[in-house]
Amino acid sequence: MDRTFLGMALVAGAGGFIGSGLRFAVTVWVQRIFSHSQFPYGTLTVNAVGCLLIGYLAGVAELRGLLDPYTRVFLVVGILGGFTTFSAYAFETLALAQEAQYLKAALNTVLQVIIGLAMAWLGFSAARLI
Repeated sequence: MDRTFLGMALVAGAGGFIGSGLRFAVTVWVQRIFSHSQFPYGTLTVNAVGCLLIGYLAGVAELRGLLDPYTRVFLVVGILGGFTTFSAYAFETLALAQEAQYLKAALNTVLQVIIGLAMAWLGFSAARLI
């Protein structure tokens, strides 16, 4: 293992720590707003925002070359990797299905995929504007 790999791993881990804390805070905040619902709006919000930001940062990195490799790993792999919650989405969808809430499980799957892809595209497109 070389020093570059180790440095990148530490940078990703530091970003992941920040992203996970942000994910917790945003998810709790959104779920409190929608406390009347069993639908996982907090996870949907985190995934949508994360997809928007990851699309934007990837666009900035690719189209403008504004992010050095360490910054890109810190922001994209670390913070946004820790912030987005695909595993939480999968678990919550499974829980909905196990509770025989099939319509909510299907809606969650469709919304996560469509909104996630749309937000990633929107973020990447926004990066073209700078």
